[in-house]
Amino acid sequence: MRTGTADTAGAVGTASAVGTAGAAGTAGAAGTAGAVGAAGSAGRSAPLRVDAQRNLEHVLRAAREVFGELGYGAPMEDVARRARVGVGTVYRRFPSKDVLVRRIAEEETSRLTDQARTALGQEDEPWSALSRFLRTSVASGAGRLLPPQVLRVGADAEDEVVGRGAQDEARVPQQRQAGRPELRVVGQRLSAEELDDPGAVELLEVVGQLVERARAAGELRGDVTVADVLLVIATPAPALPDAAHQAAASARLLDILLEGLRSRPV
Repeated sequence: MRTGTADTAGAVGTASAVGTAGAAGTAGAAGTAGAVGAAGSAGRSAPLRVDAQRNLEHVLRAAREVFGELGYGAPMEDVARRARVGVGTVYRRFPSKDVLVRRIAEEETSRLTDQARTALGQEDEPWSALSRFLRTSVASGAGRLLPPQVLRVGADAEDEVVGRGAQDEARVPQQRQAGRPELRVVGQRLSAEELDDPGAVELLEVVGQLVERARAAGELRGDVTVADVLLVIATPAPALPDAAHQAAASARLLDILLEGLRSRPV
C-alpha cells in the first residue's frame, strides 16, 4: 500500500512539474512573441508617422497655392487634387474647411508681421521700410492669403491723422461687394475682441507704424491708410502662362502702385 501511494505521489509530482514547466514555457513563448510583435509593430508605425507628416506638408503647401490663386472660396477637393492625396486625407487632418483656412491665414499673417517688423527694424528711411515690406510680402504671396476679416478693415472718415471728409472712405474690394460694409477705424488701436484674431491685430499695428513713419516723413500721401497698404499686397497681377512674364508683370504692377502711394511736391 505504501509503495502504491508513493508511486501515485511521484506521478502526481511529475505531472505537476511537467505542467508547471509547460505553463512557464508557454508563458515565456507568449511573452517573447508579444515582445517581438510589439517591436515589429513599433517598427512599422514609424514610417506611417513620417508619411503623415509628409502628407500634412503637401496639404498645407497645396492649400496656400490654391487659396492664393482662387481665394478661400476654393473647395477642399481642389486642395486635395493639388496635394495629390485623397480628400479624406485632408479631412482627417482638418475636420472642416474653416479649420484649414484658419491655419493658413494664421501662418501667413504671422509671416507678414515678421516681414513688416524686419523692414521696420532694418531700414532707417521710412519710405525704404514701407516699400521693402510691400515688395517682400508681394514676392512671398502672403498678402493674397490675408484673413478676410483683415481685408474688411476700412478707414474712418473722421480719422484725425488722415484728415479726410465725411464721405471719403477707403474700402477694399470685399467691402465694395458687400451690401452693408462693416468699417473699422484705422487710426485707433483695434482690440483682439473686435477682430477675434490677435495675430491680425498685431499685423495691423506693425503696418500702421510703417505707414505713420512714411507719412510723417512726407513721403507717403496723406490720404493713404493701412487699408490701402493691405489692398496693395493683396492685389495679384493677372495670371500669365509664362513664369518670367508673370514675375515681370507683378514687379511692374507693384512699381506703379508704389508710385501711386508716394506724395508729390506741391
